[in-house]
Amino acid sequence: MATSRSLSSFIAKTVSGLEEVLLHELEALGAKNPVKLKRAVGFDGDEKLMCQANYCCRTALRILKILKIFEVKTQEDLYNNIHAMEWENFIGVENTIAVDSVISDSVFTNSQFVSLKTKDAIVDRMRKRFNARPSIDLENPDLRINIHLNKQLCTVSIDSSGQSLHKRGYRRNAGPAPMNEVLAAGMVMLSGWDKKVPFYDPMCGSGTLLIEAAMFANNIPSGFFRKEFGFTKWKDIDPGIWQSVLEEENKLINHDILRIKGSDISARAIKSASENIRFAGLSDLITLEVCSFEESVPFEEKGIVLTNPPYNERLRIDDIIEFYKSIGNVLKKKYTGNDAWIISSDLNALKFIGLHPSKKITLFNGPLECRFVKFSLY
Repeated sequence: MATSRSLSSFIAKTVSGLEEVLLHELEALGAKNPVKLKRAVGFDGDEKLMCQANYCCRTALRILKILKIFEVKTQEDLYNNIHAMEWENFIGVENTIAVDSVISDSVFTNSQFVSLKTKDAIVDRMRKRFNARPSIDLENPDLRINIHLNKQLCTVSIDSSGQSLHKRGYRRNAGPAPMNEVLAAGMVMLSGWDKKVPFYDPMCGSGTLLIEAAMFANNIPSGFFRKEFGFTKWKDIDPGIWQSVLEEENKLINHDILRIKGSDISARAIKSASENIRFAGLSDLITLEVCSFEESVPFEEKGIVLTNPPYNERLRIDDIIEFYKSIGNVLKKKYTGNDAWIISSDLNALKFIGLHPSKKITLFNGPLECRFVKFSLY
């Protein structure tokens, strides 16, 4: 992909179904040659763009910098190619490393073995050169290495993100089954919300959709609350570039007054949402109340309803169907003129909302295949 010595090639990982959204985010930042992949987007860029992608891309899970691609037919091919790479440019013997491996249709059948072989090659090179070696830290390493083996092609990357980018840093109280922040941001962006009309989540749980909507509307970078990224520990990173990204992006933050409201039948959920919203500094933009959807009071101006109804496996099928019927009834009676977006993994129950969807998008909430469905309530 890369065409200039100043450019590197990257892979941005995402949730299945959000590839197009992430591609547009990267294009807006100036990424070169973006290409949609499975749960990922490939692109070229410089060090500054890598920092921006980590700090700003709401739908990215990780940004991997590709170091080398080579052919592998034997264990020796893997070891020798890894051993030949100049790892001392990225880490010292005092640093820690971890290796993640993904294999598909490869000569190797065990990803843990691939990780071990990669680690051995790196450690052996460092020991040979410095008579000492970096340590292993699987939880929070200074350098996380990613090996992707597809058939006989091996791609070696380093993870510039560190912890997954869905870990924004604002969540103080998760509550039960919290929504992934990347998925929440993707849903807000897919909905086409123009940031001007009111936004309402009637089953808001710990407030993730509300916070992501407020951050999106006021241009608060997705990484604004994070303390660190993987690249900040690299030996060859230019701290001046990272500092300039922080200054430039933070200048673009708006302070618009928004009409964002969340409610939930659970007082405990609203307490959790309130704590998270307060920590994110968004209390002035988001109002909360304890009430059921049936008791909710719509905004005077027509807007958007966007929600992730709770799914309790202990509910009987009849209960779930009645629950979704009630959602449809409330939408029809109270929310005429609004657009409603609902995500659910219960594809059968969705039919009982009793409204004809104007749009359906397949998304994954963890391992669960979901439908993100739009109802235009004329």
